[in-house]
Order: sequence, then structure tokens, then C-alpha cells
Amino acid sequence: MSFTGKYELQSQENFEPFMKAIGLPDEQIQKGKDVKSISEIVQDGKKFKVTVTTGSKVIHQEFTIGEECELDMLSGEKVKGIVQMEGNNRLITNMKGIKSVTELNGDTITLTMSVGDITYKRISKRI
Repeated sequence: MSFTGKYELQSQENFEPFMKAIGLPDEQIQKGKDVKSISEIVQDGKKFKVTVTTGSKVIHQEFTIGEECELDMLSGEKVKGIVQMEGNNRLITNMKGIKSVTELNGDTITLTMSVGDITYKRISKRI
């Protein structure tokens, strides 16, 4: 199963509590909570290129499964991490105390991020 495609954000849960927990300022949280988000993923074997466009903010991530890489946090900070693949439809990484799981089911991608006891969930559909 390939992750390659463009996905549009359909819904999200616990956005504000999660963003507060990771230290984003209230002004940034308010700006970001209702903005349309498009994710574009290109998968070439174990190599991934991910571009997430939310309003005027664009985050680029490039990584190879199982290899250390530099990842952009939602706060804009860059951290080192390793993305692992579980089965052929789950990507898992831990960065700075945040566990991130991206799961592909058909045309739906579910991203779940947890910090402490707060879990943020985003559901996007292929467009």
C-alpha cells in the first residue's frame, strides 16, 4: 500500500489542548484551528517526502524508514528522529516526548499525536 497522494484535512480532535501542551502561543493556536490543511505525500520505497500546507505555513519533511533524520516540530523547532514502519500502512516516530502514528486505511489517513495524556487526532481524505 502506497501513501503517495494528496490529502485534505476533514476533522481534528483536541487541537487546542494539544497545541497548548506542546507550547504553542494562543495567538498561533487560534489562527491554526480552522485553517484548511492539505498534505502531499510522495513515497518511493522507503523514502518519503511530505509537504503539509496549512494556510500560508508550509512544512516539508523528508525521511527514509529506519534512518535518523531531521524533522520539523509543529512549533517550528527541528529535532532528530527515526520513522519506523509497522506493517505496510503505519508510520511511527517519537520526537521530544511526542509519539506520532500515521495510519493509512484506503483513502483515509489518520494522524494521532500524543504528549502526556493528551491525544490529538487528524483525519484527512485523499483528493
